[in-house]
Amino acid sequence: MFSLKKIFNWLDVRLRIGDLVSFMKKKEVPLYYGTIWYYFGGIALLLFIVQVVTGMLLLLYYKGSADLSFESVQFISAKVKFGWLIRSIHSWSANLMVLAVMVHMFSVFFTKAYRKPRELSWYSGFILLCLVFAFGFTGYLLPWNELSFFATKVGTDIIKVVPLVGNFFMNIMRGGEEVTGATLSRFFGFHVAFLPGIFTVVIAIHLILIQRQGMAAPENWDELPDLQKKRIPFFPNFLLRDLLLWLLIINILCILAVFFPWELGMKANELAPAPAGIKPEWYFLFMFQTLKFIPAKMLFIDGEVLGVLMFSVAGLFWFLVPLWDRKTKVGKKGYWLTYIGIFVVIYILVFTIIGFIM
Repeated sequence: MFSLKKIFNWLDVRLRIGDLVSFMKKKEVPLYYGTIWYYFGGIALLLFIVQVVTGMLLLLYYKGSADLSFESVQFISAKVKFGWLIRSIHSWSANLMVLAVMVHMFSVFFTKAYRKPRELSWYSGFILLCLVFAFGFTGYLLPWNELSFFATKVGTDIIKVVPLVGNFFMNIMRGGEEVTGATLSRFFGFHVAFLPGIFTVVIAIHLILIQRQGMAAPENWDELPDLQKKRIPFFPNFLLRDLLLWLLIINILCILAVFFPWELGMKANELAPAPAGIKPEWYFLFMFQTLKFIPAKMLFIDGEVLGVLMFSVAGLFWFLVPLWDRKTKVGKKGYWLTYIGIFVVIYILVFTIIGFIM
């Protein structure tokens, strides 16, 4: 009879996983009011795994061409057993992953977990955030329905306004001047091969950095008396709590997929006019709405060009946060960067809500 102990011993002889368990037992996680934010990185990882598994299942039937993509998704939803459920789980998990990554990023920002020696964790995490947005943007077109077609057209038109290199990058993404079947083929390749390859490498680096550096303690941790510095072992205490939360997230994901299945809509018609009120996905909505509010011309600069440049500079500023933090300390416990972070959160929420309403 096989037992868990025999299986563990068999693996331990060959892989020496006992050393890994010992290492995890020595690791400790600070236990305080902000510990809940540590779990969102694990949630994002879970949802990425769900994306990979459901994506591979969808690839068994999906056809990445303008003539067959919509019909293949329709076939998955209507004819394949539980195909509608797998597609719905894939779509919902994609949106929840974006949300989890954004919450994780802001939690790291506000808890100052990007400070020395964790700067590389912040940089790799920012790259992962950009890749998650790229996953969402490229995957949105794959059903080749009316909404995704025109949303992609609007999104790639924005890239075109970037000075000097805009047309070059737009042609690379579209495979030509317009959104066509060539665009779909390129987005399909980006979504299932190029982006997953880069993402896997970066997330491996990110996880290794976290394991080497451990969980960041709060700012005033060193000032607390030893009796108030509570910690729990990473293994098994924190890991079991993480797994319990994973079960909860999977339940929420299944409820959303079953009771709110992802709609397919109508097949894209390249010759038809864009439907009124076309909008991107919610995580791009605040940028889209901002560009709508900027006047067509400001002094000698086109409004769209100014908006794209503003977001590009803001993204670079956010990427370099560890450098700004180190150089702009104004007090032992306070930084003006915190107020910028609060402004960014409020700005994203307000403009996203306005985008939904208008």
